[in-house]
Amino acid sequence: MRSHPRSIAPASALALVLLSISLEAHDVRVRRPLRVPNVPGFLTLQCDFHTHTVFSDGQVWPDTRSEEAWREGYDAIAITDHIEYQPHRKDLPTNHERSWEIAAPHGEKLGVIVIRGSEITRKMPPGHLNAIFLTSVCPLETPEWRDALRAARTQGAFVFWNHPGWRGQQKDGVARWYPEHTEILEAGLLDGIEVVNDREYYPEAHAWALEKGLTILASSDSHDPVNLAWHVSEGDHRPVTLVFAKERSEAGLREALFARRTAAWSGPTLVGREELMRPLVAAALTIENPGLAVPAGSEGYVRIRNDSDLRLELAGPGPVDDILIPKSLAIAPNGTSLLEIKVPKKAATGTRRLRLEWKITNVRVTPDEGLLFPMGVDVEVLPAGP
Repeated sequence: MRSHPRSIAPASALALVLLSISLEAHDVRVRRPLRVPNVPGFLTLQCDFHTHTVFSDGQVWPDTRSEEAWREGYDAIAITDHIEYQPHRKDLPTNHERSWEIAAPHGEKLGVIVIRGSEITRKMPPGHLNAIFLTSVCPLETPEWRDALRAARTQGAFVFWNHPGWRGQQKDGVARWYPEHTEILEAGLLDGIEVVNDREYYPEAHAWALEKGLTILASSDSHDPVNLAWHVSEGDHRPVTLVFAKERSEAGLREALFARRTAAWSGPTLVGREELMRPLVAAALTIENPGLAVPAGSEGYVRIRNDSDLRLELAGPGPVDDILIPKSLAIAPNGTSLLEIKVPKKAATGTRRLRLEWKITNVRVTPDEGLLFPMGVDVEVLPAGP
């Protein structure tokens, strides 16, 4: 008996269409950078200077790091595989140069700057340090860690202290400054410090950065695929070092890092020097109606637009003169938030200039202080309505 081709049921046809759409969706590669404004005179570049691959104790092939960085909108990453720790040596030959050699060409195709680096992995003190902008990793493979740092400096590398409060070396999670750190700082062999590593913020490291003139850094220290540690598809993101550079290039990044023009952004918190944080916030915020008229006994709204992915938490100032101002305000990212002001019924008519002395509590300029950020608004008090 001759067989006939069977027709496809509607439900099966729909399933095939959905499967096709699903497969196509997985092939789509989209870049989604964090939205952060430039500050006057500089470009704001998004960077991660501490990542690992299978050539040390990471779980991904090197060019995957370049692909992840491109998709997440990063301008630059550093490949910083361990020198002393090679747990995959049975499967991969030890080759300290190879991970960068694989990652960099793919990054170049995508427009991501991939920096050659290495992690000098020693017991505390001095702990783990990264050297980036290397021309070769191999000279750093030496028993004496001081010699490794000198070899990095000979190449013009930028050296920073990794995860100073890491519980693998500080059981209580408290970062400690040792005489060895004073030694390498005074010898010109230490340039920066991770204030944030993974999801950990180290207030002690933040204080040292300010006190000792070190560059502030935030690093993912990624070992697994990034989307296993951070829910990227849901808007979560790994820590990012914002670099305020004169140009988008490796040379521009290097100049900015040595000049200490950086900030650390992790979760809801931004950490940086006051002279950089104020223009960054000012570039993000716009008061859409800096002058408004409000009848006595009524309320009005100041519209504050935020053109960034930064959510800003404001505290103060409370009542100004006889006008009631909320003691706290959250300015949502990528939108316009309302600040309600209430004018008492007995308020005198006329125009007055209100200076609102806000403190942005999640923009830390010291471990204990948020960014002071005053705003000015002109309020014309009109006669009370009937």
